[in-house]
Amino acid sequence: MSPAPTMTAAIAARTRQPGFARRLWRRPGAMFSIVVLGILGTGALLAPLIGQALGHDPEMVDLLARLEGPSWVHPLGTDELGRDTLVRLLHGGRVSLLVGLVGAVAAATIGTVIGLMAGYLGGRVDALFMRICDGVIALPMLPLLIVLAAIDLEKLGIPAGIATSEDASVYRIVALVALAGWTGVARLVRAGVLSLRERDFVVAAVSIGCGPWRIMLRHLLPNTLSPILVATTLSVGSVILVESVLSFLGLGIQPPMASWGSMLTNAQELVTTAPMVAVYPGLLIFVTVVACNLLGDALQEAVDPQQAGARR
Repeated sequence: MSPAPTMTAAIAARTRQPGFARRLWRRPGAMFSIVVLGILGTGALLAPLIGQALGHDPEMVDLLARLEGPSWVHPLGTDELGRDTLVRLLHGGRVSLLVGLVGAVAAATIGTVIGLMAGYLGGRVDALFMRICDGVIALPMLPLLIVLAAIDLEKLGIPAGIATSEDASVYRIVALVALAGWTGVARLVRAGVLSLRERDFVVAAVSIGCGPWRIMLRHLLPNTLSPILVATTLSVGSVILVESVLSFLGLGIQPPMASWGSMLTNAQELVTTAPMVAVYPGLLIFVTVVACNLLGDALQEAVDPQQAGARR
């Protein structure tokens, strides 16, 4: 008679367990991050419309309005060339957030493919990929990115029209981040695949004749999406910092295109005379990185109910 009540109680306890969305929203950091990132993303998407409503172009120079304070015409003032600071920040957010998101997703995609192949195929494939991973991790990342960012694209055989285009700097940074930032995701995916490839559902898929790629994509990948999602979210903030550093050094986003890092570069000589020109982009970078990290931590707790329950 005792097994029935025990089983009923276990089923009832499982049904009462809060789902992923509820566990996520119970985290104050998650709510703060989602609201902040939602506001920043919405402002970036609506940047052209907001610029039109205010009557300002992000690249329009007005030397007679240099370094003006906040006003009805310029809500956050103007920069050293008389350009509206608010409109520049919104357009800069489009570039910085785009680079952060696309760069993180590209790096996670490369890392996922390598981790799946290394973990499931094993043997020489695993050894080769993991030695490459160790070599990339051992490299000093910032100096490496600075050297790669300074390479002339035309000397690599890229047509001059593409190499000198306004968007070339964006593509370059995304490519550099993807090529240098895949190692963490690759190691996470490999560890997950090593723990899954001997499970019954994988053995059953092999026994009915499923090929390696089908097993990796249909059976192993869905079961490793949680750490991939968390790692990708955490890396968005890191990519934004990399873009800001490269742009601050003059090797990232090139003028007249705006990004938060390039705005900091232009404002470094005005810190004493017009400090807010540097404070605004620096504050947005800080808030965005903190929000991405808090969201990543909240996702990590939400996808692991046992860890979440232990912390509560």
